[in-house]
Amino acid sequence: THDKDKKLTLNTPLISSPMDTVTESGMAIAMALMGGLGIIHHNCTPEFQADEVRKVKKFEQGFILDPVVLSCKHTIIDVKKVKDIYGFSGVAITDTGELGGKLMGMVTSRDIDFVEDFGQDISEISPLHQVMTPRDKLVTAKHGISLPEANKILQASKKGKLPIVNENDELVGLISRTDLKKNREYPFASKDKNKQLLGIQYTLFTFNYTLVTQTF
Repeated sequence: THDKDKKLTLNTPLISSPMDTVTESGMAIAMALMGGLGIIHHNCTPEFQADEVRKVKKFEQGFILDPVVLSCKHTIIDVKKVKDIYGFSGVAITDTGELGGKLMGMVTSRDIDFVEDFGQDISEISPLHQVMTPRDKLVTAKHGISLPEANKILQASKKGKLPIVNENDELVGLISRTDLKKNREYPFASKDKNKQLLGIQYTLFTFNYTLVTQTF
Protein backbone atom coordinates (compact mmCIF):
# COMPACT_ATOMS: atom_id res chain seq x y z
CA THR A 1 0.00 0.00 0.00
CA HIS A 2 1.28 3.44 -0.93
CA ASP A 3 -0.01 6.53 0.89
CA LYS A 4 -0.44 9.41 -1.57
CA ASP A 5 -1.56 11.66 1.27
CA LYS A 6 -3.52 11.30 4.52
CA LYS A 7 -6.83 10.80 2.66
CA LEU A 8 -5.91 8.67 -0.36
CA THR A 9 -4.43 5.19 -0.31
CA LEU A 10 -3.32 3.31 -3.43
CA ASN A 11 -3.13 -0.46 -3.53
CA THR A 12 -0.97 -0.33 -6.65
CA PRO A 13 1.69 2.45 -6.87
CA LEU A 14 0.82 3.48 -10.42
CA ILE A 15 -0.47 6.88 -11.61
CA SER A 16 -1.42 7.78 -15.19
CA SER A 17 -0.18 10.99 -16.75
CA PRO A 18 -2.50 14.05 -16.81
CA MET A 19 -2.20 14.39 -20.61
CA ASP A 20 -5.14 14.85 -22.99
CA THR A 21 -3.94 11.84 -25.02
CA VAL A 22 -3.66 9.66 -21.90
CA THR A 23 -6.11 10.28 -19.07
CA GLU A 24 -9.79 11.01 -19.31
CA SER A 25 -12.54 9.06 -17.55
CA GLY A 26 -11.86 5.76 -19.35
CA MET A 27 -8.21 5.59 -18.30
CA ALA A 28 -9.00 6.89 -14.80
CA ILE A 29 -11.59 4.11 -14.33
CA ALA A 30 -9.15 1.45 -15.57
CA MET A 31 -6.38 2.73 -13.28
CA ALA A 32 -8.64 2.86 -10.22
CA LEU A 33 -10.00 -0.65 -10.82
CA MET A 34 -6.44 -2.01 -10.82
CA GLY A 35 -5.55 -0.17 -7.62
CA GLY A 36 -3.83 2.86 -9.13
CA LEU A 37 -4.91 6.44 -9.84
CA GLY A 38 -5.82 8.40 -12.94
CA ILE A 39 -5.29 12.17 -13.04
CA ILE A 40 -7.70 13.92 -15.43
CA HIS A 41 -5.82 16.34 -17.71
CA HIS A 42 -6.44 20.11 -17.59
CA ASN A 43 -6.47 20.85 -21.32
CA CYS A 44 -10.22 21.44 -21.17
CA THR A 45 -12.84 23.42 -19.30
CA PRO A 46 -13.36 22.93 -15.55
CA GLU A 47 -16.87 21.69 -16.37
CA PHE A 48 -15.47 18.98 -18.64
CA GLN A 49 -12.98 17.94 -15.96
CA ALA A 50 -15.71 17.76 -13.34
CA ASP A 51 -17.90 15.66 -15.64
CA GLU A 52 -15.04 13.24 -16.32
CA VAL A 53 -14.39 12.78 -12.60
CA ARG A 54 -18.14 12.33 -12.04
CA LYS A 55 -18.09 9.46 -14.55
CA VAL A 56 -15.30 7.81 -12.56
CA LYS A 57 -17.09 8.26 -9.25
CA LYS A 58 -20.34 6.83 -10.62
CA PHE A 59 -18.72 3.79 -12.27
CA GLU A 60 -18.45 1.75 -9.08
CA GLN A 61 -19.96 2.75 -5.80
CA GLY A 62 -20.87 1.41 -2.39
CA PHE A 63 -23.67 3.63 -1.16
CA ILE A 64 -24.80 5.77 -4.07
CA LEU A 65 -25.35 9.07 -2.29
CA ASP A 66 -26.39 11.08 -5.37
CA PRO A 67 -28.55 8.70 -7.43
CA VAL A 68 -30.50 9.76 -10.48
CA VAL A 69 -34.08 10.32 -9.34
CA LEU A 70 -37.28 10.99 -11.28
CA SER A 71 -40.89 11.65 -10.31
CA CYS A 72 -44.11 9.80 -11.15
CA LYS A 73 -44.89 12.53 -13.69
CA HIS A 74 -41.72 11.92 -15.72
CA THR A 75 -42.12 9.67 -18.75
CA ILE A 76 -40.51 6.58 -20.23
CA ILE A 77 -38.64 8.92 -22.57
CA ASP A 78 -36.94 10.49 -19.51
CA VAL A 79 -35.72 7.07 -18.34
CA LYS A 80 -34.30 6.37 -21.80
CA LYS A 81 -32.48 9.71 -21.65
CA VAL A 82 -30.94 8.64 -18.33
CA LYS A 83 -29.75 5.43 -19.97
CA ASP A 84 -28.24 7.36 -22.89
CA ILE A 85 -26.37 9.71 -20.55
CA TYR A 86 -25.34 7.41 -17.69
CA GLY A 87 -25.55 3.92 -19.19
CA PHE A 88 -28.19 2.52 -16.83
CA SER A 89 -31.98 2.62 -16.54
CA GLY A 90 -32.58 1.63 -12.92
CA VAL A 91 -34.06 4.83 -11.49
CA ALA A 92 -35.71 5.58 -8.14
CA ILE A 93 -39.04 7.43 -8.25
CA THR A 94 -39.93 9.91 -5.50
CA ASP A 95 -42.84 12.28 -5.02
CA THR A 96 -40.62 15.30 -5.69
CA GLY A 97 -38.38 13.78 -8.36
CA GLU A 98 -35.39 14.50 -6.14
CA LEU A 99 -33.25 12.77 -3.54
CA GLY A 100 -34.89 13.26 -0.14
CA GLY A 101 -38.41 12.89 -1.50
CA LYS A 102 -40.75 10.13 -0.38
CA LEU A 103 -40.00 6.90 -2.21
CA MET A 104 -42.82 6.01 -4.64
CA GLY A 105 -41.29 3.20 -6.69
CA MET A 106 -38.49 2.06 -9.02
CA VAL A 107 -38.20 1.83 -12.78
CA THR A 108 -35.79 -0.64 -14.41
CA SER A 109 -35.09 -1.82 -17.94
CA ARG A 110 -37.57 -4.65 -17.40
CA ASP A 111 -40.34 -2.06 -17.07
CA ILE A 112 -39.64 -0.22 -20.31
CA ASP A 113 -37.76 -2.53 -22.71
CA PHE A 114 -40.90 -3.73 -24.49
CA VAL A 115 -43.08 -0.68 -24.22
CA GLU A 116 -44.22 -1.13 -27.83
CA ASP A 117 -45.82 -4.43 -26.80
CA PHE A 118 -47.89 -2.93 -23.99
CA GLY A 119 -50.70 -1.83 -26.27
CA GLN A 120 -52.31 1.56 -26.79
CA ASP A 121 -52.53 2.33 -23.07
CA ILE A 122 -48.75 2.60 -22.66
CA SER A 123 -46.30 4.55 -24.85
CA GLU A 124 -43.00 6.37 -24.49
CA ILE A 125 -44.82 9.48 -23.27
CA SER A 126 -46.70 7.59 -20.55
CA PRO A 127 -46.00 8.76 -16.97
CA LEU A 128 -43.77 6.47 -14.94
CA HIS A 129 -46.43 5.66 -12.35
CA GLN A 130 -48.02 3.46 -15.03
CA VAL A 131 -44.96 1.21 -15.44
CA MET A 132 -42.90 1.49 -12.25
CA THR A 133 -42.68 -1.12 -9.51
CA PRO A 134 -44.69 0.54 -6.69
CA ARG A 135 -43.33 1.19 -3.20
CA ASP A 136 -45.22 -1.66 -1.53
CA LYS A 137 -43.45 -4.18 -3.76
CA LEU A 138 -39.93 -2.83 -3.21
CA VAL A 139 -37.26 -4.26 -0.92
CA THR A 140 -35.54 -1.42 0.95
CA ALA A 141 -33.03 -0.86 3.75
CA LYS A 142 -33.04 1.72 6.53
CA HIS A 143 -30.62 4.63 6.66
CA GLY A 144 -27.68 3.82 8.92
CA ILE A 145 -27.35 0.22 7.79
CA SER A 146 -23.79 -0.96 7.18
CA LEU A 147 -22.60 -1.73 3.65
CA PRO A 148 -22.09 -5.48 4.36
CA GLU A 149 -25.60 -5.74 5.83
CA ALA A 150 -27.11 -3.88 2.88
CA ASN A 151 -25.23 -6.12 0.46
CA LYS A 152 -26.73 -9.20 2.15
CA ILE A 153 -30.25 -7.80 1.71
CA LEU A 154 -29.56 -7.02 -1.95
CA GLN A 155 -28.19 -10.51 -2.60
CA ALA A 156 -31.12 -12.20 -0.83
CA SER A 157 -33.71 -10.08 -2.68
CA LYS A 158 -32.15 -10.80 -6.10
CA LYS A 159 -32.98 -7.22 -7.10
CA GLY A 160 -30.81 -4.91 -9.18
CA LYS A 161 -31.07 -1.91 -6.84
CA LEU A 162 -31.64 -1.50 -3.11
CA PRO A 163 -33.15 1.86 -2.10
CA ILE A 164 -32.02 3.27 1.25
CA VAL A 165 -34.74 5.19 3.12
CA ASN A 166 -34.95 7.11 6.40
CA GLU A 167 -37.58 6.88 9.14
CA ASN A 168 -39.97 8.99 7.00
CA ASP A 169 -39.57 6.65 4.02
CA GLU A 170 -37.63 9.33 2.16
CA LEU A 171 -34.95 8.22 -0.29
CA VAL A 172 -31.40 8.89 0.96
CA GLY A 173 -29.36 6.55 -1.26
CA LEU A 174 -29.09 3.37 -3.31
CA ILE A 175 -26.94 0.27 -3.62
CA SER A 176 -26.44 -1.42 -7.00
CA ARG A 177 -26.02 -5.16 -7.67
CA THR A 178 -23.60 -4.43 -10.52
CA ASP A 179 -21.25 -2.82 -8.00
CA LEU A 180 -21.21 -6.01 -5.93
CA LYS A 181 -20.04 -7.89 -9.01
CA LYS A 182 -17.34 -5.29 -9.69
CA ASN A 183 -16.15 -5.58 -6.08
CA ARG A 184 -15.53 -9.29 -6.59
CA GLU A 185 -13.82 -8.80 -9.96
CA TYR A 186 -11.56 -5.94 -8.80
CA PRO A 187 -10.70 -6.54 -5.11
CA PHE A 188 -7.74 -4.11 -5.13
CA ALA A 189 -9.58 -1.14 -6.67
CA SER A 190 -8.66 2.31 -5.32
CA LYS A 191 -11.63 3.82 -3.49
CA ASP A 192 -12.46 6.73 -1.20
CA LYS A 193 -14.24 6.61 2.16
CA ASN A 194 -17.61 6.27 0.37
CA LYS A 195 -16.34 3.21 -1.55
CA GLN A 196 -16.30 5.20 -4.81
CA LEU A 197 -13.47 4.92 -7.33
CA LEU A 198 -10.73 7.50 -7.01
CA GLY A 199 -10.25 10.06 -9.77
CA ILE A 200 -8.29 13.32 -9.50
CA GLN A 201 -8.60 16.60 -11.35
CA TYR A 202 -5.38 18.34 -12.37
CA THR A 203 -6.05 22.07 -12.19
CA LEU A 204 -3.54 24.94 -12.31
CA PHE A 205 -0.75 22.37 -11.98
CA THR A 206 -1.94 21.29 -8.51
CA PHE A 207 -3.89 18.30 -7.25
CA ASN A 208 -7.40 19.50 -6.48
CA TYR A 209 -8.24 16.83 -3.90
CA THR A 210 -10.86 18.94 -2.08
CA LEU A 211 -13.06 19.47 -5.16
CA VAL A 212 -13.01 15.78 -6.07
CA THR A 213 -13.64 14.27 -2.66
CA GLN A 214 -16.26 16.79 -1.54
CA THR A 215 -18.11 17.45 -4.79
CA PHE A 216 -18.10 13.91 -6.11
